[in-house]
Amino acid sequence: MTGDVYQDFFTELSDEHLSGVTYKNLLLKKKIVRYLDHKGKTTINHISKSLNISAPKTNALLQELIDIGLVKDYGKMETGVGRKPQLFGLISDSIYFLGVNVREHHVDVGLINFNEDLICIEKNIPYELENTESSLLRLCTLINTFIDRETAWKDKIVRIEINLSGRVNHQTGYSHNYFNFHDEPLNRIIRQKTGITTFIENDTRAKAFGEFHLNRIKNRDNILYVNADYGIGLGVMIDNNLHYGKSGYSGEFGHIPFFNNEIICRCGKKGCLETEASGRALVQSFREKLQSGSTSGLQHQYTLKDIKMSHIIEAALQDDMLAIELIGAIGAKLGKAVSTLIHLYNPELILFGGALASTGDHFFLPLQMSVNKYSINLVKNDTELKLSEFGDEAGVWGSCLLAKNRLLNT
Repeated sequence: MTGDVYQDFFTELSDEHLSGVTYKNLLLKKKIVRYLDHKGKTTINHISKSLNISAPKTNALLQELIDIGLVKDYGKMETGVGRKPQLFGLISDSIYFLGVNVREHHVDVGLINFNEDLICIEKNIPYELENTESSLLRLCTLINTFIDRETAWKDKIVRIEINLSGRVNHQTGYSHNYFNFHDEPLNRIIRQKTGITTFIENDTRAKAFGEFHLNRIKNRDNILYVNADYGIGLGVMIDNNLHYGKSGYSGEFGHIPFFNNEIICRCGKKGCLETEASGRALVQSFREKLQSGSTSGLQHQYTLKDIKMSHIIEAALQDDMLAIELIGAIGAKLGKAVSTLIHLYNPELILFGGALASTGDHFFLPLQMSVNKYSINLVKNDTELKLSEFGDEAGVWGSCLLAKNRLLNT
């Protein structure tokens, strides 16, 4: 079965020229696929009753799904009395979903099947994120290289989801911070380069979605994910769904003017949270401390301009006192801002991820102390603070799962 057949099946539903019986049948088939994804192997009778489709019609639609390789007849039920009905279910390796998590200096790529098994993941692929045509072409080349690597999945990838930092509108497909030099939406440009339907998403929201599913915390209704990295992002999960706001730009936590300073943020405003409590702020303050006479093992390994956030984080994990001190100061400032989130949202859980969170207690203990200092106890006591267990992998998982989610729920 070729990728074109799958692409046709899942894109025809959005074809404005479809109507009548053709459209209705495609819609019903998609409902059956979604039902099987949720319930697993089941019988025609269960599908028919749950979706309010006649049994003969259900049987006919299932046969069409079998013919294109999405569904399989798994034989008769092994339990029960009387005539045993046939069980139908999805074929886990019939289609795949590709997730791409783009960072400042590398890219992570992952692939899941219909059953949400992680088939392959490649981490830390060297890459420089810049708002240039060459950086965009390089990203498309990396994706195509991954796709072409294995014939097992090459023709079965039906959706790609790409995470980018900054302001991203997943509905229109436009990124306003990176690759914004074309009139066409970014997702359409990448689709032209890869031949596969593509979506883009803000990296923090994708991580929030990934953490939500990986942590198996669906029984919690109000969850915040704070991405403490080069910038500061916020993902909000309410009633099992990502919160986007009216235009898809909710979660700009890092650009709230918490500080009365003259530091110009990358957004063009002054005093944003990111100017003093982010990875970029950490690098700047680290360089300034070295220039003013502080010492660190890093000054013997790199020139000032070559010191990156990753170097400082590694130094902290190796007990470099200057790195530990400055990361703690970042954590304390961020904790004060997080107390505002607690007062606004009264969340059940706040997860902390990103590069700064990877330093563990160096970052987390000062943050917790600051949250305790600035939060109202009555409100704070409802909120659990927790470090991410999955790190950047949450971003890859989130993009893969969102790709599947968009296909089944569009």
